[in-house]
Amino acid sequence: MVLSASPGNGRFPTLFGWTLLTCSGALLVLRRRAPWLTVLGIVVCVGPYHAQDFSHLAAVPGALVALYSMAVAGPPLRSLATLCGIVGIMVTVMSSAGKTHELSDMLRSSGWIVVCVLFGETVRLHRNYLAAVVERAERAERTREEEAARRVAQERLRIARDLHDLLAHSITLIGVQTSVAAHVLVADPERLDREAVAKALESISETCRGARAELRTTLEVLRAGDAEGMEPLPGLSGLPDLARSACDAGAHVELSVGESAHALEPAPAVGAAAYRIVQEALTNAVRHAGPAVRVRAVVEAVGEALRVSVVDDGPDGAAPAPGEGAGGPGGFGIAGMRERARSVGGTVEAGPRAPGPGFAVTALLPARPSTSALASSAAPRGALS
Repeated sequence: MVLSASPGNGRFPTLFGWTLLTCSGALLVLRRRAPWLTVLGIVVCVGPYHAQDFSHLAAVPGALVALYSMAVAGPPLRSLATLCGIVGIMVTVMSSAGKTHELSDMLRSSGWIVVCVLFGETVRLHRNYLAAVVERAERAERTREEEAARRVAQERLRIARDLHDLLAHSITLIGVQTSVAAHVLVADPERLDREAVAKALESISETCRGARAELRTTLEVLRAGDAEGMEPLPGLSGLPDLARSACDAGAHVELSVGESAHALEPAPAVGAAAYRIVQEALTNAVRHAGPAVRVRAVVEAVGEALRVSVVDDGPDGAAPAPGEGAGGPGGFGIAGMRERARSVGGTVEAGPRAPGPGFAVTALLPARPSTSALASSAAPRGALS
């Protein structure tokens, strides 16, 4: 039908014309792998075909398909340059052949070429848009998974840190109190001080009850939907109980919580961090310096921040419990204190006292931590701080 569309469409192709048409059609097989080279190959084939005045419409479908494939593949600059080159060649050839009277008809028919290229560009832009949407969705999904993994890791670290502080403190005090009871029982069996033994055992029982209650609160974080009714985080109001439990173990603790510290009304996370730092410092003092260690703990306001200072005098003639002395195995206490301070935007300095024996821990915690500091260790309500 194309070959016999109209008498003005050109003459019926000869064998040479059919060969050129067949070659131009066969080149379409390569339009996906090399679209631009396919267009050039078809131009080389249909040029002589049109020059022989064979049926012109017969070569149009293959050329349009090749131009469409080239426009879909992109880039757009190459498609535009090729389109201009083809139209320019057609104008040049017809002008040089003296067929200027057919030039207007050729330019009108070349509109199909322009439409085909523009349609291909539209399809390319649409595909790129869809690919960008899919890529953004996949990237967002990966980001959500990475964020979820990061939060899980932070929560595990937070729970491990609280369990370390709780268990290390409680077990250390229980060990010291047990040593006191054993010493009373062994020192003079003939004159057994039942009151001292009962006091030591009662201290052990009280420490176990407190540890059990705090452990239950800590583990409730792992239960979904248990945020309601949870006990508040420990804070400055719990420091006297810490000092009392250390004193029951035999230590001499002087605790001073200034009115200025309470007046600051520190955020719950800051109060919890101060509590845990004092708890860990007392635990280390009793563990490494022995049960009779002297400790001075001071919490005061410095500008808009809390300063927590815990200083011990070192061993005072009393030997530490076996395996608990300075030469015992290291732990994660100081690292945990630094992590707690960083979680609210504060700092911790810990090390031996410069003049004389003993150990000093000094923390500076902002009463109102910045949003970025809290976000770095953000967790759902009830997460440990």
